[in-house]
Amino acid sequence: MKAAIIGTGEAGYTRHPRPDQNTHTFLRDAVVAALKDARLKPSDIDGLAICSFSIDPDKAVDMAWRFGLSLRWLLHDTNGGASGMNMLGHAIRGIEAGAASNIVIVSGDALNAEQVAKVSSNYNRAIRDHVAPLGHSGPNSLFALLTQRQMKAYGLTRQDYGHIAVAQRAWAAGNPGAVYRQPLTMEEYLASPMVADPLTRFDCVPSCCGASALVVSTADRCPADRKPVHVRALRQSFNYDNQEGEGLKTGLSKVADDLWAAAGVGPDEIDLASIYDDYPAMVLAQLSDLRMIPGNDLARFARVTIGEQRFPLNTSGGLLSAGQAGAAGGLNGTVEAVRQLHRRAGDRQVPDARLAVVSGYGMVVYRYGACAGAAVLERAS
Repeated sequence: MKAAIIGTGEAGYTRHPRPDQNTHTFLRDAVVAALKDARLKPSDIDGLAICSFSIDPDKAVDMAWRFGLSLRWLLHDTNGGASGMNMLGHAIRGIEAGAASNIVIVSGDALNAEQVAKVSSNYNRAIRDHVAPLGHSGPNSLFALLTQRQMKAYGLTRQDYGHIAVAQRAWAAGNPGAVYRQPLTMEEYLASPMVADPLTRFDCVPSCCGASALVVSTADRCPADRKPVHVRALRQSFNYDNQEGEGLKTGLSKVADDLWAAAGVGPDEIDLASIYDDYPAMVLAQLSDLRMIPGNDLARFARVTIGEQRFPLNTSGGLLSAGQAGAAGGLNGTVEAVRQLHRRAGDRQVPDARLAVVSGYGMVVYRYGACAGAAVLERAS
C-alpha cells in the first residue's frame, strides 16, 4: 500500500529553554504532538527513526524505550541537515514493504553555545583534524568562502541574499513557533553585524532548542479532516564529487533530472518550496541544482521571484527565522511543507497548495556538505 504522511509535530523552538527542558524532553514532546495530530496512540507505532547530536550515550533503541514504544522497525540517522530526507526515504520504503504500519520520524537537539561549538569542531575527523586547527570556529567561515565564490560566479550582491532573509522573515510572522517573527527590512539586513565576510548576523541561522516530527503511515489511516500527503519522488546523493569541486553545486545537481522524471511533474508546477537554508547561498545553490531557477539567473530569481513576486519559499520562516534546533533543521522544512499541503498552515497558508519540493543538505566533510536529498510531495486529490 502507498505510504503517506499523516501527521506533524513540533516542540520548543526556543532560544531560552526552561531548566526542566532538554533534548530528551523536546524529542518526547514532538513525538507526542505528532501522534496527537495523527490521532494515533503510542501502541499504534511500530517504527521509529531518530536523529540528534545530543542524545548520547542513548541510541535509537534507548529512545524507543524512553518513549514507551515497542517496535519492529528502527533507524538511527547521523546525517545532520540531510537526515530528514534520509529518514523519510527509509520510512516510506518501510511502510510500503510492510516492515512497519506506522512510523514516527523525529529529530532535535537542545545545545547551549559551548555545546554547539564542541559539536562544530568535532563534527568528524576531517573537521577535527584539518579545519578546526586553522581557527575556523564552525561552518560560518567555510560558507563565507563559498558565498564569496558564488557571488563572483553569478554576479550576486549582498542585497540579493537579503531578499531571501527579508522574505522568509515576512513568512515567519505567520508562524507562532518561529524564533524571530518581527519584520526585517533590507536596511536592517545590510546594516547587521559582520560574522564572516560577506556573511552577517541575518545570513546565519539562529541556534535554538527543540524538535520536529512526522508520522508516516498509509492513506487509510489519515484523519478524516485532511488529505494525506504522498511522496511522488525522493532522490539523494552522497559524496557526489569527493570534495574536489568548488562547492557551487550540491549533489542535487546529479539527481534532479531523475527526481522530476520520477515525480512526473516539472519545477514550474511546484506551488511552494522548503529548501534547507543554513545560509542564503545554499538556498540558491539547491534551487539552481533543482532546475527551479529559469536560465540559472540566480540574481534575477532573488530580486524578482523572491523579492518582488514572493514565491512561497520556506514559508515557516525557514531556519533563518524559525531557528535551527540542531538536527531538527533537517526535518523543519518537510514539516512545514506537509502542513501547507494539509491546508493547516494558518496565517501563512499558500492558497490551493498541491505540490511542494523539499530538500535537505548537510554533513560538512571538509569544505561543504557531502549529503543532499530532495523530494516532491503531493496533496492527495
